[in-house]
Amino acid sequence: NWGFFELVNHGIPHEFLDTVEKMTKDHYRKCMEQRFKELVASKGLEAVQAEVNDMDWESTFFLRHLPVSNISEIPDLDDEYRKVMREFAKQLEKLAEELLDLLCENLGLEKGYLKKAFYGSKGPTFGTKVSNYPPCPKPDLIKGLRAHTDAGGIILLFQDDKVSGLQLLKDGHWIDVPPMRHSIVINLGDQLEVITNGKYKSVLHRVIAQTDGTRMSIASFYNPGSDAVIYPEPTLVEKEAEEKNQVYPKFVFEDYMKLYAGLKFQAKEPRFEAMKAVETSVTLGPIATA
Repeated sequence: NWGFFELVNHGIPHEFLDTVEKMTKDHYRKCMEQRFKELVASKGLEAVQAEVNDMDWESTFFLRHLPVSNISEIPDLDDEYRKVMREFAKQLEKLAEELLDLLCENLGLEKGYLKKAFYGSKGPTFGTKVSNYPPCPKPDLIKGLRAHTDAGGIILLFQDDKVSGLQLLKDGHWIDVPPMRHSIVINLGDQLEVITNGKYKSVLHRVIAQTDGTRMSIASFYNPGSDAVIYPEPTLVEKEAEEKNQVYPKFVFEDYMKLYAGLKFQAKEPRFEAMKAVETSVTLGPIATA
């Protein structure tokens, strides 16, 4: 009903999460805060008078874990922090796969179906966006992160438990996702909406910048492999939907991501329609008969 939930008792030790949080915040202060201030000054953002629609008030870097890690190549990370983030990724990968199996159970699918659907030829893609949202002088004019749905599979977010800002859209209203200490916030991306033919929806969400405090957000994205073929699981498509041609498209994940890159902050429905227009050329992978 909501597309988001908060997970406690997830099995990741609280002391370990405290270490991840401390090191992430230290790294931001040491290596990124000054750079962000210089960027803000160079763009004259403190003095804006009208709403800014082409930029987010966030300072980020990206880590790739699968199929091949790039953690050793990211500049400025000290060795201990690299080690901790490698371990964090390993634990979240395991958690993502457990959750996918629980979703399979919920949907009446064979255990392992979603993991297999994500697999492609090189396994899933998995990466982490580490973000900090510094205090913003004009949160009514600049969003921390503009409203969007996530393109991928299942998203696991470890967020600040003191500074809030994450909101989701429910029945036309923006609702706060309250920070809960040591919880992992889960939401679903566009690919799971397609595979479940809309039984699960990806939900619009955004980050509101705050005037006080820097909010930390570590979002890990467990996504299909780039060449994975994504399509609705046949038993989840009702006859009625088929007759009315209300079936989600079939496509290669990488093609969807190319489209999404330019349309991230727009509605998802036209993206699905655009993929429908090109789907005739996609051949189904072996998973169709599994």
